[in-house]
Amino acid sequence: MSTLGTTGPGEGAAVLCGIGAVLPHTAVSNADLTARLNTTDEWIRSRTGIAQRYVAGADLSTADLAVHAAARSLDRSSVPVQALVLASTTPDRCCPATAPAVAARLGLTGIPAFDLAAGCAGFLYALAVAAGLIADATAQAVLVIGADRLAALPDPDDRTTVPLFGDGAGAVVLRRGTAAEGGALGRVLLGSDGTHADLIQAPHPGALRMQGAEVFRHAVDRMSTVSRQAAAAAGWSLDDVDHLVPHQANARITGFTARRLGIPDDRQLQNVEHVGNTGAASIPLLLAQAAADGRIKPGHRLLLTAFGAGLTWGATTLTWPDRP
Repeated sequence: MSTLGTTGPGEGAAVLCGIGAVLPHTAVSNADLTARLNTTDEWIRSRTGIAQRYVAGADLSTADLAVHAAARSLDRSSVPVQALVLASTTPDRCCPATAPAVAARLGLTGIPAFDLAAGCAGFLYALAVAAGLIADATAQAVLVIGADRLAALPDPDDRTTVPLFGDGAGAVVLRRGTAAEGGALGRVLLGSDGTHADLIQAPHPGALRMQGAEVFRHAVDRMSTVSRQAAAAAGWSLDDVDHLVPHQANARITGFTARRLGIPDDRQLQNVEHVGNTGAASIPLLLAQAAADGRIKPGHRLLLTAFGAGLTWGATTLTWPDRP
């Protein structure tokens, strides 16, 4: 298990000071899927909790999504950034990386910009990297983006995987600050287990395969364990947590994880019903939506956790700022 971040309230920390998110315009309902797949709305909802997802057309790339979300987070932060980390399972090309193109389109040519691939846990991995860049003074502020077009990964005729995935992007700006500030990120705890890499794999678009039962078991076990560790690292009990912010894989996984932690439904944030699994975009998209609709208030203690292909997982804590 790897840890990055801060400890005591007087120590340096990475502080969230801006957030933004974006979804494609096209919403695909369960009814739209049942028209061509051998499934029903009830079958999808009962197994995933998902009612719709947003799907990018051929004219909307991962970079496009990343740029839109990043621009919103930069507008809200008003802080110059010196590095960009893009977490994505679906870069636009194998080579070159997508991040430098995103940086250039944002007018950030010249700063270090790179892709990071850690499945649906990618955003937490990217937060850890950004916190490290800030801690060693490589950057005073870092733009962290999670962007994915996961809807293109499943076999289009596979009724078990197609309903799960959607497209989107979310971004945050982290700046140097102190652990006592609102917006301070706690230690980021990360882990992986490549012996189970075959449980979720996509050799190429249209060929994603998952071993659902095993993925479910590992996701609940790994997220609940690392969440307890992240809370303990922050000096929090689980009763101190105002909201669990889990990666939105499906409602059954997040529900079982919350119950394993003893966190009631009214302290668990969700949007999977409306957007599906958006991969690395999942957590920042959920944070942006929950802040916008008032579910997250300044001072709320948040416990973020995610699990993804690799296998990869992670968790961290975050105290919500006054003006994100």
